[in-house]
This record gives sequence, structure tokens and C-alpha cells, in this order.
Amino acid sequence: MSALWTSEEVERALSPLAMPAPFEASGVTFDSRAVAEGDLFFALAGETADGHAFVGEALERGAAAAVVSRDLPEARGRMVRVADTLQALIALGRAGRRRSAARIASVTGSVGKTSTKDALRTMLAAQAPTTASAASFNNHVGVPVSLARLPRDARYGVFEIGMNHPGEIEPLARLVEAHVGVITNVEPAHIGHMGSEEAIADEKAGLFAGMGEGAVAVLNRDSRHFERLAAHARRLGGTRIVGFGRSEAADARLLACSLQDRGSDIVALIHGRRIEYRLGAAGEHWVLNSLAALAAVEALGADLAKAAAMLAKVEASPGRGARRRLAFGSATIELLDESYNANPASVRAMLAVLARTEPAPGGRRLLVLGDMRELGEKADEYHAGLADAVAASGAQQVFLCGPHMKALWRCLAADQRGVHRPDSATLAPDVTAALHAGDVIAVKGSLGSKMKMVVDAVLAASGGEMER
Repeated sequence: MSALWTSEEVERALSPLAMPAPFEASGVTFDSRAVAEGDLFFALAGETADGHAFVGEALERGAAAAVVSRDLPEARGRMVRVADTLQALIALGRAGRRRSAARIASVTGSVGKTSTKDALRTMLAAQAPTTASAASFNNHVGVPVSLARLPRDARYGVFEIGMNHPGEIEPLARLVEAHVGVITNVEPAHIGHMGSEEAIADEKAGLFAGMGEGAVAVLNRDSRHFERLAAHARRLGGTRIVGFGRSEAADARLLACSLQDRGSDIVALIHGRRIEYRLGAAGEHWVLNSLAALAAVEALGADLAKAAAMLAKVEASPGRGARRRLAFGSATIELLDESYNANPASVRAMLAVLARTEPAPGGRRLLVLGDMRELGEKADEYHAGLADAVAASGAQQVFLCGPHMKALWRCLAADQRGVHRPDSATLAPDVTAALHAGDVIAVKGSLGSKMKMVVDAVLAASGGEMER
């Protein structure tokens, strides 16, 4: 198998100040803890740590060479020295993209971008060699490293692009140079930094920068921002606009769906072609994301029927809706893990899934929510505004943490209130103490709320995960 990068290719891409002896790299990373044999390690300077301090560790783990911005005695003879390691990573990502013949899709959105990216990977990988961003590698580091990992033989590539401040998406989109760009939706996520939903839409539309002739924009036809996004796409060179959703004007249109607690059966019309398929993940939000993914598949030129058949294998991942059946005494409990992130739209989507999830006999629905971050001056209003969806979810006890969740706490019916605590660490013992056999427990909050602590506490209090 040919190397991902030869030293000659690295030299051409980076124009380094100094090069070591010839080498071949089989991978690219910036995390010394994740170095695999043959990786090219980039020593990046972060907010809390400088990767130069871990170059020796990376080389001991088998890195082929290290990209550094200063001489390091422990790396002598294996250093690619550059002026700026982040700019060097960006340059290698650009070179990886430019040499690739793959058909490329980029994905962003306030909610569902990682899920849609993962669904696209599953569908495309069944048809041809496919690469996609790992986890949520969607920022100024994650996008270039994902491009630098783009295999030579890839037929398809799927790259997630995220933001939480103005001006972040367009430069990343210009690196990706996608053939198809998907915006799942525009919601008030990060509105504290952006100021308005319109500003969020304008930032998301930066996804279409750098797209070439024949590029396709896949947009939510049900969104009130559809026309705004479409105008941006045309201005930035989009040749074709494809809408998805329930609207009769949608090119990828939902005709019918049966929502169940472990998936959905869907009938859709994709550019006039009727498609029936099973989706393995639960929730209406997943249904709409699947339409966006199918529209992207069609735009990339892959087989639509084969792609739709693969959606039965798509499941939510840990932190993003994964359902885990846990032993609990002689019975079980079910955990809905959405601990990775939260905004008003994604919390409502999760509450709708909880409402359709039936507890076992004797069990109840329990809800655990942490603060939704980056919502600006109206944060308390957004939190209190969830009260109707919480009531409709059928949650019999609600456990909340964080200063903004206090606003929701005040709106709950007295018999729904479990406890409110300042943070997830102090909330976790209350949650585990409340568990009964047969319960369904849903956990969600922004990453900064650290709701994974609650998930971990529930796992520790159970008898372990069981097979479905």
C-alpha cells in the first residue's frame, strides 16, 4: 500500500526550513496520545499546552517525523522544521485536497451536522472508498487534519465544518472545495456570539465559498432562512439549489414517516423518485437529516437506492442520542445519552424522542438537563421556553443543573421537580439515587455543562450494558 505522504510530498507542500532524512507517513495527527506507527506528528501550540512538549513522546510511539517550529534535541534527525506549525498543517490539508480526485461533500448546521456527516459516510462507504471527518473534527485544526488524512484512493470525502464565532466557516470551506454543501438547519445555537439567527444563517452560508463549477447546495426547504441561504449559495457560485423537508417545493420531500422509539420507516420523493427506507436512529430530526443526506448522495453521483438501504444501519453515537440498555438489579433501565451538546432546537428534538420511548412496567421517564451555553442575553428566556416541550415529553421527574436552567426550574409543575443543582458533579448523585428498575433516563446539555459526568454516574450505578 502506498504511503499517505512521502517526505518529498511534505517538502513540496510545506516549503520547510529544514527536512530530515527521507520518510514515509501513513497518517497525520496532532495528538501525541493518539500517535500510531508511521504518523506525521504536528506540534501545535494550544491554549493550555504546546505540542512541542510532546514531540519526544510522539516519536517514541512510532511517529515517522515531527513538524516543529523550533529545534528540539530529542527530535534531531526526524524534524520537519517550519515557521508556523498550524499554517503548515493547513498547507498539508490544502495539498491533500488538491491532489484528490474524490467527490467531496461538506456539512454544517446548527443541529445535526455530525449525524448527517456520519450517515453520509455510512451510505457512501458501502459503494466506494470513503473518508470522513473523525468525531467532530470541524474547526480550524480538525478540518485541515481531516483533509491531510484524505487517502489517495478515496472516491468520496465528507467533511464537517463548524463555528461558534463570526468568520470561521468561509476559510475552512475554501480549504475543502466541496462539490456538494449541506446546511442542515439554522437555529439559535451560539447566538450569544452571533447576535441573530440571520447572522448565523449568513455565517453558515460561508460553506459555499470555494465550491467550483457545478456545485450543489443542499438546504432545508422548511427553514424560514431558505431563500437567504439560497441567495448566498448562488452568489458564491452554487450552480444548483436542492431543498429537502416536508414542503411541497422540496426536491427531497418527506411524504410519510412512522416514528418509533428505535427508528423510523420513511417514504420520500427524491427528485421525483419514490424511495422507501428504514432509518435506524430515532426522532423526526433524524428523518429530516436523512433526507439531506440522500439529497447529497444524489448530488455526488452515488447510487440512491443502495444508499437508502444503508440507513437502516445508522444509529446515534454516544453523547448524540445513543440508546443504552443497562442492567439494574434483576431488571433494566434505558439511557438516552445526548450529553455532548445542546441548544433549544436539539433539546426539543430529544424531548420528542423521550415522549415516544416507553418505560418498562413500573418504570418512569426521567429527564436530566444542563445549561445550554452561548445563548447570550436571552439565555434564561430560551431555557424557560422549553417548559412546554418538557411537559409534553412525559418526564415524571426532571433534574436540572446550571444557572440558566434555574429559569426552566421555575416553570416546571411542582410534581415534576426532582432537584436543581449548580453543576453536573453535584447533580449526578441525586440522579443515581432516584433511579428505579424500568426507568428511561434522558441526559442532555452543552459540552461545557459536563453532562457526561451524569452519564458516567448512571453507567457506574448500573450492572453494565446489555445486548439489545
